[in-house]
Amino acid sequence: MTSLRIFFIGGLTAYRGLINWLSPWIFVPTLVVSPIFQILLFVYIGRSAGVQSDEFFVIGNAVQYASIPCLFSMTHVIEGERYQQTLAYILVSPAGRLPLFLGRALPVIVNAWVVSVFSLLVTGLLVGIDVPLSAWPAIALVILVASFSCTGLGLICAAIGLRVRQTAVLDNVIFGLLLVFTGANVPIDEFPGWMQAISDRIPLTHGIEAARDVAEGASLADVSGLIATEFTIGIVYTVVGYLALRVMEYASRQRASIQIA
Repeated sequence: MTSLRIFFIGGLTAYRGLINWLSPWIFVPTLVVSPIFQILLFVYIGRSAGVQSDEFFVIGNAVQYASIPCLFSMTHVIEGERYQQTLAYILVSPAGRLPLFLGRALPVIVNAWVVSVFSLLVTGLLVGIDVPLSAWPAIALVILVASFSCTGLGLICAAIGLRVRQTAVLDNVIFGLLLVFTGANVPIDEFPGWMQAISDRIPLTHGIEAARDVAEGASLADVSGLIATEFTIGIVYTVVGYLALRVMEYASRQRASIQIA
């Protein structure tokens, strides 16, 4: 019962206390307006270049933008404790590390899902893409799995945040790489072989492909392989991120650097 309280209540409390963009003055321009303009930018670039459809760019960028809360929020709910000089108090507590760290990921996943679904709905209406109403529940499920997968990557960034002074630049670089390598704006089969190899092993790639297939009429069963692959990638990244956090915690204790920001 204690572990469940740490996982759900502790994770939500940490998220509310550390993520400053929950304020509408920050949330709206960052996670409501920005994704819409990013999607519209690539839609009109695609129209001008005469490549792909509006639906291709809307779905690809809407799912990819889930990486903003996944990376930045997940990093800050752990790195932010160090910045606030409260990390040491958490690490000396008897709380289990698994619910302590992973509980903070749950609000991040929900936030990323809301941002992505909202962006897809709004820009879909603005540019007039034709997605069957029956496809939306399956697309919402795909986005949820993709959000989980990308949050695992955010957990790895959070572990790095225990050793470096600032991770904002790193998160921005990774966001840009995901924009390129996930196939959000260029079909994966047009990438050179080395890029395709990377794309197959990172979050969001298979989620974007599955969402596009569902929008074109595929059933949930038809994309179950893609969803399973995306979920598996999320599990792998989450495990690596959790282990990295434990290693960085141990190293910080050894070097007496837990509170160094």
